[in-house]
This record gives sequence, structure tokens and C-alpha cells, in this order.
Amino acid sequence: MASKKDNLPVNVDVDLENGGTIRYANEVIAIIAGVAAGEVDGIAGMATSGGISLGRKSGITRGIKIEVAGEDVGVEIYIVVEYGSPMQKVASDVQENVRKAIETMTGLHVVKVDVHVQGVSFEKEKKALQTGLESAHLTSEENERIQSEVRQVIRDEKKTEENAETEENGEEDPASV
Repeated sequence: MASKKDNLPVNVDVDLENGGTIRYANEVIAIIAGVAAGEVDGIAGMATSGGISLGRKSGITRGIKIEVAGEDVGVEIYIVVEYGSPMQKVASDVQENVRKAIETMTGLHVVKVDVHVQGVSFEKEKKALQTGLESAHLTSEENERIQSEVRQVIRDEKKTEENAETEENGEEDPASV
């Protein structure tokens, strides 16, 4: 798993035709990869060896490991996907977005983007449920009325089941005798 030191201070030197060089710190490449991954729909956050970091902007390089060989870059990304999102599509979109971003911004050649789905987040569903509950904010009288109706429905269902069992067994309903 990527630790802070995995993305620091290694530099990537790119020799230019005019005799100069451009140097990219691994941290820069990791930031580009983290931002690109966070832009993909279905990403809830990044994962690390120590746990999960939810939110697209928290710890932008968390869960990202960069390997550089000359002008070739390999990326490993550990992600958490939102529940209900098609994981295969999310992972594929992350690969493509990260590859394009690094190649476009640095000119380096991305040879691989390995995506590791480390978890599934239910935060989106929890927020939707909480929002629904808040918008349905009931008074205590309404709450009591609903609970009373639910209790009555349960009692009615039990009576219906008891009557059905009595009829199946060929017994007469004791209340009707």
C-alpha cells in the first residue's frame, strides 16, 4: 500500500531535445492520479492499508502508489466504490481517466493503472435516508397515530393467521361457538 514516503521525493527526469530536463516528483504524479480518480462517478473515496478515507477530496494522494522507470509510469490505486455503482465500470473509468490525465499533463507514458476495489460505501444511501426522514419530520401525534395503526395491522394479521390455521385443522373458531 502506498505510504507517504512512496510518493516523495523521487523525481522523474525527462530529457528535452534542447538539452534541458523536466523533473516530476512522484507526489506530483500521485496528485494528478488522485484528482483524476476522484472525478469518476461512483468513487466514494480512497483506501489505504490503515483504512478507508471517504470523500473525493480527502487525502488526494491517499491510496495511490507510483512506480517510475524512465519515462514509463505505473500506478496502483486503492478505491472505495459507492454502493449501487457498477464496480467494473467505475474501475475501468478510473483507469482511463488516470491514464489520460497523467499522459496529457506530463507527457509521460502510463504503462499500467491497477485499480484495487477495497470497499463499498453506503454513505450516499444513508444521506438519502436521513434527508427523507428530515423532510418527513412528523409531529408526535402523527407518530403515535402511525404506530397505533401499525400495531392494529399486526394484530389483524395475527388473527387472520390464527383463523386460517383453525380452519385448516378442521377446528371451529372458539369465539364463534
